Amino acid sequence: MHPPGKRQAGILVPAFSARREGDLGIGDTQALREWVDWAADHGVAFIQLLPVNENGPEESPYSAISSAALDPIYLTLDEERIPWLAADEIARIGGRAGAAAAADRVDYPAVRAVKRDLLELAWSKFDEAGAALAKEFARFRRQEDDWLGDYSLFRFLMEHHGETLTWDKWPEICRTPEKAAAYLEKLRRGDREAVDYRLGYYAFVQWLCHRQWQALREHADRRGVKLMGDVPIGVSWHSCDVFFQRDEFHLDWCGGSPPEGMGQSDPFFQQWGQNWGIPLYRWDHMEANGFRWWKTRIARLTRIFRMFRLDHILGFYRIYAFPWRPESNHEFLGLSHEQAAEITGGRLPRWFLRPDDTVENKAANRADGDVRLRAILEAAEGAEVIAEDLGWVPEYVRPHLTDLDITGFRIPHWDCNEFGHPTPGNCFPENSLATYSTHDHDPVNGIWRGCLNVIRRHQENPDAVPAWQAHGAHNTLRILSEFAGIPIPSHGPWPPLTEGIRLRLIKSLLASNSRYALLMVTELLDIDTRINEPGTRGGNNWRFRVPYTVRQIREDTGLQEISRKFAAAISLTRRMP
Repeated sequence: MHPPGKRQAGILVPAFSARREGDLGIGDTQALREWVDWAADHGVAFIQLLPVNENGPEESPYSAISSAALDPIYLTLDEERIPWLAADEIARIGGRAGAAAAADRVDYPAVRAVKRDLLELAWSKFDEAGAALAKEFARFRRQEDDWLGDYSLFRFLMEHHGETLTWDKWPEICRTPEKAAAYLEKLRRGDREAVDYRLGYYAFVQWLCHRQWQALREHADRRGVKLMGDVPIGVSWHSCDVFFQRDEFHLDWCGGSPPEGMGQSDPFFQQWGQNWGIPLYRWDHMEANGFRWWKTRIARLTRIFRMFRLDHILGFYRIYAFPWRPESNHEFLGLSHEQAAEITGGRLPRWFLRPDDTVENKAANRADGDVRLRAILEAAEGAEVIAEDLGWVPEYVRPHLTDLDITGFRIPHWDCNEFGHPTPGNCFPENSLATYSTHDHDPVNGIWRGCLNVIRRHQENPDAVPAWQAHGAHNTLRILSEFAGIPIPSHGPWPPLTEGIRLRLIKSLLASNSRYALLMVTELLDIDTRINEPGTRGGNNWRFRVPYTVRQIREDTGLQEISRKFAAAISLTRRMP
């Protein structure tokens, strides 16, 4: 038996996905507060969020422009949070969101435009906020000066160059930190008041962000619910971090993943792999300075989050690297290695620093990961650390994570033995997080229905859907059924996803031996939408919005019943906080 409170149930609700009455088309801190209250009332111990640092133009939470700055798109902008603005002013500007406010998907340009207008108005009238708030803001600027000054300058320069992030293409006069500082002083000599006003605006926005997220953390603590953050393995090449701290990064290598053969539809991925475009860390330099950048990053994170997920933990041991940026991928499609090497000066995609091809290399990679992850744990100061250890995992990684007491993932339909049978849930390691899906995959209900659809299409037209795809769909349904104890039809068709099957899948996950069991909000509410399609950009990625507010979930009879059954399953499987 585990100690009371050790076994925990959680739910993944991306910050952008939450919905509330009066929001401006995206989740905000008030909507998340409502989800915290829902979680507390139903025995849910933690809420996993995706990264909340400020997005770049791709609007991917895994391509932030700063490891410290929070995204103002999640701010709640109402008269309670900005009391020096009149309610009619807020309503007038908020009304510009139009259809985006109630849309099924996040309309980032529309939402950003409205929130930017509100924030600009709030800053222009901040002298009406009162002495207490002015002192609080001034104190924030002093306390956060180690990153806030650089960030404010970076955002000012972005604005000055048409909101472009591509600092390597800015005019030569401000392409380096030293030149940028000199350029700023030159502009100040021309109009100090105007320059300082813009720098103050960006600091002001971050003050509001940190203020609201800290208040959310305090509310969650009072309700006994933990917020779970996310630490992407990389930062954007064009980020503020890379601009000011270039010694910490290899700017001529980009991280990614190796090719996986014909199973991928993208021809570049088939041939070369996935080029994420993130600069590699100069781990030797970081180790020499005591991992200062990483420790500062983690320390800031734990002000808000009591738990956090380390994205792509394998990258702390070794990472697949490309000697070119993603915008050049098309130049290498279809080339041989020899032809590619002629373009790159002899360099080809490879494991960095070394592959796992020998016993000695594996031992060296494990030793590297040990040093780096111990620095993370030191900075975490007791926060619960979850490692995303999915994909082709070297055999030394999971035992090493166990030695460090870092929690790893377990996905039932991926965790099979050599005979194709799933590991029973009662055999999962105690220090693990059991989940059917991540934001990069279909929810389990979507998996079930998707497999049925593949089988049906194959039966209707074997030429359009090959037999191997139909066989894979059958196999996935078999594994899920075996894991959840659902009867497997011997000859007849697979059953549709009934409410009974859905609840059986949920209960089986919660009943596993894993310390943490996690459902995505799409699995809780039986929605088949995928949050992100890896390897693609734009489209509906990162735009999913929960179709209901928490109030609707509480008041609708059917949604009430879903919540009640989930809470009952949490209690039956001894996961109540």
